[in-house]
Amino acid sequence: MAKSKVNVIGSWAFLVGVILAVVLGLIGNLAGNWLIALVIIGLIVGLLNVADSETMPFLMSGAVLIIASAFGGSVLADVQIISNVLSALLVIFVPATVIVAIKNVFVLAHN
Repeated sequence: MAKSKVNVIGSWAFLVGVILAVVLGLIGNLAGNWLIALVIIGLIVGLLNVADSETMPFLMSGAVLIIASAFGGSVLADVQIISNVLSALLVIFVPATVIVAIKNVFVLAHN
């Protein structure tokens, strides 16, 4: 079965976003335009990358990742590189998870 163009764009956005978040976290440059770019990538991932059948696993994984990154970033604040990477991942996954959750609420309300 061939993937749709929308799914391919969402998949690439996810991959590029995670790599960019890790690189920006490692170099410690999470500000300004880079921050906006990561948020936009997160929105694209939430809108295009998650199929209906993947909604619940994505929301569960996204919630765990957000909680672990938030707590891990504060616990590991002394290890600045790890804290930066976790913060950058939060910038992508919070908007993506919120978008998928909103889409799921609309589906539930429609049914």
